[in-house]
Amino acid sequence: MLDAYRLGGSLYVPVTHRDVLRIANGLKWPELRSVIFCTEDAVAPSALQSGLANLRDCLDAMEPRPSLLRFVRVRNPEILDWLLALPGIEKLDGFVLPKFDLSNADRYLEPLVGDSGHLCMPTLETRDVFEPVRMAALRDHLLERGYHERILALRIGGNDLLSLLGIRRPRDRTIYRTPLGQTIAQLVTCFKPYGFQLTAPVFEHIDHPEVLHEELSDDIAHGLCGKTAIHPSQLPLIEASFRVAPTDLEAARRILEESEQAVFKFGGSMCELATHSTWARHILDRTALDS
Repeated sequence: MLDAYRLGGSLYVPVTHRDVLRIANGLKWPELRSVIFCTEDAVAPSALQSGLANLRDCLDAMEPRPSLLRFVRVRNPEILDWLLALPGIEKLDGFVLPKFDLSNADRYLEPLVGDSGHLCMPTLETRDVFEPVRMAALRDHLLERGYHERILALRIGGNDLLSLLGIRRPRDRTIYRTPLGQTIAQLVTCFKPYGFQLTAPVFEHIDHPEVLHEELSDDIAHGLCGKTAIHPSQLPLIEASFRVAPTDLEAARRILEESEQAVFKFGGSMCELATHSTWARHILDRTALDS
């Protein structure tokens, strides 16, 4: 199963972009680890048909590139159906499913269960996100129907959630210092204990890298596994932040190699095999992805 940490910084690109094919083939940004071609919010209704034609032509000429994960953010279930019927659709790794909740989960996911192996990333960005009971019901539904096996990660739609509150993210603070801080924490505790990964919301203020750096620290502290970039200039900072620190790697190795002491000290911190071994295995897995 593909590890969601391979996503790194996922760059959003409208399907109307003139360089869709060069991006998909790794020519424009060779170091890009994952790209999401968007047919939804980033595309005006009047430009949708030309954007879809652009995407169709791109699929036809898309070349294999194992180092780049390629997704399409569909606009609705009907666009997903259209995409799944296109020649070359197997060249995509999967799809991002917007406005995802119990009302459309089956409509989105049933076609994917029967296809050739595409993964999906549902985006949590409706009013249901603010209702912990509704999120628990969604989680249980995904597990009961076996949909979780096709879900690479759940995406947190920060801007849509702020829009529901009538708020725009301030320029001088991270998303964790807005009402969404508590919401993100609730999503983490609702989904991660059941095996779901979550990715971090976009940071829309391109000219404030210092705030992005601070927010990335909180993303990692919440156990999130990647972050969407809206501009290529954000990618190096995102990638550097998600890279495993040497001190964490050494601590993880010692925890997993220790067999005599249940608790020991390393780097000024307590290391406890019973509670830190899962974290340590996770760190080693992430390191393998970076090598």
